[in-house]
Amino acid sequence: MPCEFTDIIYNPVWIVFTLILAVVVRSQRKGSWNPCDCPVQLKGKTAIVTGANTGIGKFIALDFAKRGARVILACRSETRGTAAAKDIQQRSGNQNVHLQLVDTSSLDSVRRFAARILEEEKELHILVNNAGVSGIPRGITEDRLEASFATNHIGPFLLTSLLLDLLKKSAPARIVNVSSVNHFRGKVDFSHFRGENLTYLLDTVYNHTKLHNVIWTNELARRLKGTDVTANSVHPGAVVTEIMRHYHWLLRLIFNLVGLFFLKSSEEGAVSVIYCAVAEETLDISGKYFDSDCSLKLPALAARDPAILAKEYEYCERITAGPRTAGDASDPDTPPP
Repeated sequence: MPCEFTDIIYNPVWIVFTLILAVVVRSQRKGSWNPCDCPVQLKGKTAIVTGANTGIGKFIALDFAKRGARVILACRSETRGTAAAKDIQQRSGNQNVHLQLVDTSSLDSVRRFAARILEEEKELHILVNNAGVSGIPRGITEDRLEASFATNHIGPFLLTSLLLDLLKKSAPARIVNVSSVNHFRGKVDFSHFRGENLTYLLDTVYNHTKLHNVIWTNELARRLKGTDVTANSVHPGAVVTEIMRHYHWLLRLIFNLVGLFFLKSSEEGAVSVIYCAVAEETLDISGKYFDSDCSLKLPALAARDPAILAKEYEYCERITAGPRTAGDASDPDTPPP
């Protein structure tokens, strides 16, 4: 019989592991870099932050706004996005904060969003791909993509690809992809993109998507060499955010209770992302993975394999290019070997 969720929750080994993890996370709660000590100003610069209506994304956008940037909140909810924009304007004193709607799980929505940006914005200096989901049940989108993969990986890939020329034109520019230390527990199986061969247990699917984030980022950085546009991936830390809202209520309760004492707040979780996006120390760094304490770390082995990096990028390009003739060598339903 399949393992019940409550069996995992009440398993003593799982409880001990969770407590040990919480202690480790607590020790890494604060890094050595403080955004308040960073003198960099962004006046005259334009930044886009996806998933900016709440959590880490909102604090990233708030920091950019305080530095004087024109900030575009790329959000799925108009109501929540509007409220976030007004709050950021008030707290930063910067009225140049705007909402643009996008749902990264929909390729059509991403294309429409990118078209608006290219029509309305003359420059783009910072793109933070922060929006993501975890723990959602199996679902297949209108683009025939697994829902978590569409939201966390394919949508951001397409968005970045569509805005690359604008970023290059605006260089120096930076792309920051929010990944996770969980990518070390992810696996590369391109059939996952279509919802095949996946196990929906806790954060398993999320872990796979976060690994693909790092792989894509590293290949993107290689392709951007010489353009003065950098691309890095970053682990924000274990943060109390709304990303847990799709999990079992008991797990959410435990997570939130542990979070009171051990986990980062959303403001603290935004620090490593802000570091990659604005710090002078990271100006010329590209194709790297940053940990939650703003330090460089080696990513998973798969994210360092040139063959996997190339396959990843080419497959994502095929998936986002639109329908192909079935059986064609470039058919997006034909995953790389």
